[in-house]
Amino acid sequence: MVVQQTGRYSKYIRPLNIFSDLIVITVLSTFFFRELGLNHFYYLTYQTFAWILIAVLVKYYEVYRFTTPVEIISKIVKQFSIFLLVVISFFPFAKTAIFSGKAIAIFMTVSFSIILCLKYFWFFYLKKYRIVTGSNFRNAVIIGYTPEAIRLKEVFETRRDYGYRFLGFFSDKKQNPEVKGKIEDLTRFVIENKVDEIYCSLNEISNERLKELVEFADDNKKAIKFIPDTKEIFSKNLKIDYYELFPVLSLQKTQLHNPFIKGVKRVFDICFALLVIILLLSWLIPILALLIKLESKGPVFFKQGRPGIDEQEFFCYKFRSMQVNGTTEREASKNDPRVTKMGRFMRKTSMDELPQFFNVLLGDMSVVGPRPHLWSQNKAYANRIKKYMVRHYVKPGITGLAQVKGFRGEIETEEDMINRIKLDVFYIENWSLIMDIKIIFQTVFNIFKGEDKAY
Repeated sequence: MVVQQTGRYSKYIRPLNIFSDLIVITVLSTFFFRELGLNHFYYLTYQTFAWILIAVLVKYYEVYRFTTPVEIISKIVKQFSIFLLVVISFFPFAKTAIFSGKAIAIFMTVSFSIILCLKYFWFFYLKKYRIVTGSNFRNAVIIGYTPEAIRLKEVFETRRDYGYRFLGFFSDKKQNPEVKGKIEDLTRFVIENKVDEIYCSLNEISNERLKELVEFADDNKKAIKFIPDTKEIFSKNLKIDYYELFPVLSLQKTQLHNPFIKGVKRVFDICFALLVIILLLSWLIPILALLIKLESKGPVFFKQGRPGIDEQEFFCYKFRSMQVNGTTEREASKNDPRVTKMGRFMRKTSMDELPQFFNVLLGDMSVVGPRPHLWSQNKAYANRIKKYMVRHYVKPGITGLAQVKGFRGEIETEEDMINRIKLDVFYIENWSLIMDIKIIFQTVFNIFKGEDKAY
């Protein structure tokens, strides 16, 4: 089945993007590499083919109306990371070329900045243009009148920036004012109303009718897409495997189960943790240790068993912020009498969590991930809150998406935990390195801004 792009000017967007990117890197490389002794014809040919090949491999130009800004910047970072290596690789094979790290760094920085701005300009301009003018909207219909189909219709109507105009449902099973007719009426309606995309709920159509519909869509250059029905497993990542010529759908847990992705995240964790330990903790630990000891008796560090990846226990390290007591499985509450004056300051600024960068080096934790809960919380909520145990698919983090969104600290109601789990699961299922970096920046911003639940 071939799905065609049918937007009014969509077919021009990708070529224009490719052309503008090639113009940018061609002009800038010619300018910044002008004194490096390059044969510009050979280099520019090499650079152009390399850029296009990398773009195909990383799917750089596969940006659609429903693509998120985070996905776009992730694609740009991937493209430029590989492109940098390709540019550097040219110089050892060019006999007359003079390698200049400075020139390459400036070229890459300026190119990245300009292309990033262009990419976002077009992305947001097109969204705004669709909303204001109603131009380039795609007409869509839905086969089936299921809860999932109704939710999709609501997305079309509330997210006008996606650029869809919903024309109605078609169903043999349910009658409703929104249902335009039976499925057999669909083909005529699609032709007469210039429908661009057909969304099909699989539990309301037979295999024979589905085959006819696919052939109709191919013949008339209409896009056909499928809606998963009531089975929430299909909201997860699916991959297709072939047993000879027989296709089999299987669930992938998350990107973070991919060995390569795990390696990338681990390298990032180690580098970031070493920077914090060397540049910050190397001089901060003696100062905080002295202040903690002066105020109260007891150890400088507090360690506590917490459930980690696959619910395996590890010892989570913190600066001690409380008087020594026997109620370690009870989380801190507002105005908790166990918290010392120094401890209150450390908790307010999250400084008490800094020793967990040693947990990161040991491999027990990640810089970003779901926060490790108390064992008592695991026992209390594991069977009560849907998807609670999903958070143990990955290493716990020093900070996380739930924390920067305000769901940190004391759990006062079950709704607090539900919201925390929703964000943890969203992070796990939608991870990207860019998201990790954004969460780290947001964490630092929140520390300086101050948080109500940091006590």
